[in-house]
Amino acid sequence: MAIKRYVADADTTITNAFRENLTTRGSASNMGRADSLEVFSIYGQESSGSSELSRILVSFPTSDIATDRTNGVIPASGSVSFYLRMFNAETPFTVPRNFTLVASAVSGAQLANGTPIDFAWQEGQGIDMDNYTDVTRDGEGANWIMMGSSSITGSIKWGNQGSPTAGGVFFDNINKTFTQTFDSGVEDLEINITNLVEQWVNSAGNVLGTIPNYGIGIFLTGSQEALVAASDATTIVPANAGGARRSYYTKKFFARSSEFFYRRPMIEARWNSAEKDDRGNFYYSSSLATAGENLNTVYLYNYFRGQLRNIPEIGSGPIYVSIFSGSTHDDAPGTEAITLVVDGANVQTAVPTVVTGGHISTGIYTASFAITASSLKAMDTIYDVWFKGGTGIGEIPGIIQYQTGTIEPQKISLQPQNPSTAFVSNIANLRPVYSSYETARFRVFTRQKNWYPSIYTRAVSSTPPFIVESGSYAVTRVVDNFKVIPFGTGSNLHTQMSFDVSGSYFDLDMSMLETGYAYKIKLAFYNGSIGSWQEQPQEFKFRVEEG
Repeated sequence: MAIKRYVADADTTITNAFRENLTTRGSASNMGRADSLEVFSIYGQESSGSSELSRILVSFPTSDIATDRTNGVIPASGSVSFYLRMFNAETPFTVPRNFTLVASAVSGAQLANGTPIDFAWQEGQGIDMDNYTDVTRDGEGANWIMMGSSSITGSIKWGNQGSPTAGGVFFDNINKTFTQTFDSGVEDLEINITNLVEQWVNSAGNVLGTIPNYGIGIFLTGSQEALVAASDATTIVPANAGGARRSYYTKKFFARSSEFFYRRPMIEARWNSAEKDDRGNFYYSSSLATAGENLNTVYLYNYFRGQLRNIPEIGSGPIYVSIFSGSTHDDAPGTEAITLVVDGANVQTAVPTVVTGGHISTGIYTASFAITASSLKAMDTIYDVWFKGGTGIGEIPGIIQYQTGTIEPQKISLQPQNPSTAFVSNIANLRPVYSSYETARFRVFTRQKNWYPSIYTRAVSSTPPFIVESGSYAVTRVVDNFKVIPFGTGSNLHTQMSFDVSGSYFDLDMSMLETGYAYKIKLAFYNGSIGSWQEQPQEFKFRVEEG
């Protein structure tokens, strides 16, 4: 699983816009229960120089992100990216074009003497986004003037209580402020806010420092919010001498209370979780490949009663591997380990037959090395022996052998023509129905479309999988072809599939899919000969149900 979504836990719109009478402003109104969120700037409606603004506040459960990181659901800082995603809501009103929205961390309030107040703005209960009749009356809920109120703190204004700032207070430095430009005006919002999220979750070793999570504000840039001369500024209408002499009306997004499951504001975590086990795709070293390309990585998986567990005597420390040619009957390791190569050099100067492997996650260990065909006279089968202690295999005190595996190496060869290969794929363990509470692993078997086995192969063995080194998946809702999880083939490669000796596989958190619907999985393979991803024709359908 390389994608995880965290839906907003609070959102609202705050505004100082005039009501229909163009006399009274809606500065005290709250819209926390409305099903949409709104950003706009209106210039010169009430009078030739009047200003009306609307901004969005949205908050996310970063404690859930921190918990998932602790539990190993998402990787450590530096290995995952976080995207703020909000979705355009169609309206019967005009939509501005060529504008930029700012997404900035909300700052906390302070007492008059500057002492911070640990108080987060409140979502509130208001729904009226037209006439602004749901006023808070200094009660619960954020508005243009107030962050909210409680029985302990009373009413809390934005910023310093001695000299409050209407319209919210936001950070303005590079690690806490982000922007996105909208050309047509109907685009969705998607911004990489990784730096900000890492500060919120207070990850270990974070050099950026930490700040409290008071959410994010979404608003137009200062040059596009309406101009307000200093002489016209009030406590409700802040000065903006560099503002615009035109209106930007109106940009709406779906709120967290929206009936549309996939349109609610979210932070989406993306990372490349692909595990690439070369056991079924192992090649002898060749002058046709670089030193790095000649390296093969093999995996050891320690399952105990169906669960991955670290080997007690190894933990997260090093593990050792030696490679053997076959015995006389080629049904077991021989007696002498062969020389291994890493990055063009012997693995160990003193003991070149031993490679040091490492721990990559709970219960999973890897070792990377290269072997020349001359070392083994191009044997059909070689044996990898995993062990702890000593410097080799044999009757040496302290040696503990854990696993002996088999590998069938291949030789790299030149092709007489530019290949154009078609594939046939199947998800071998696909079920018709999945629970919304599970994370499912899908096993993908792929073979070349025009592969024809010999009579001997057909008689004695099952069809071998074709190992797809760069494969990706996408999930679409069947009823309307809505792309729930598009192909993640960009910089994050967050939908890239893993592979091992049995073929490709990926994990999918079913809680991200709305229950009561059918979905289909599509696959895409990277074709290096044309430099692009090719979507495969097969579709694999299933339903997600509650419980």
